[in-house]
Amino acid sequence: MPLLRFDLAEGWSDTDLKSMLDVTHEVMVAAFKVSPRDRYQIVHEHRPTRMIIEDTGLGMKRTNKVVMLQITTRPRTKEAKQQFYASLAGELASRCGIPSSDLAVNFVTNADEDWSFGLGRAQFLTGEL
Repeated sequence: MPLLRFDLAEGWSDTDLKSMLDVTHEVMVAAFKVSPRDRYQIVHEHRPTRMIIEDTGLGMKRTNKVVMLQITTRPRTKEAKQQFYASLAGELASRCGIPSSDLAVNFVTNADEDWSFGLGRAQFLTGEL
């Protein structure tokens, strides 16, 4: 049910993108205990001049692999989010070569009535999910 939107600069290979998406999904399943088939990921690639992702004054260096990840989801605990941030940064660095300084994540929280997965119904409200 989490909807993940990845914004990144053009130039990634299909193999590298698939790896990043797969790793992110694995971490999502582990951190939030979502179903393995609960996968909604959208990638938006931008010309490098169309993305400015700075470091909010933290002194981090960004590279051309910077990833801005926005997650729309039901409420999650602070602890689960912190586990997700740390696990994702570590796994993307070790398995995809994405420096942890190149990962920025933002959560957007919504409620059960904000989701319809098709058929014109709000499945969380109807009890289908």
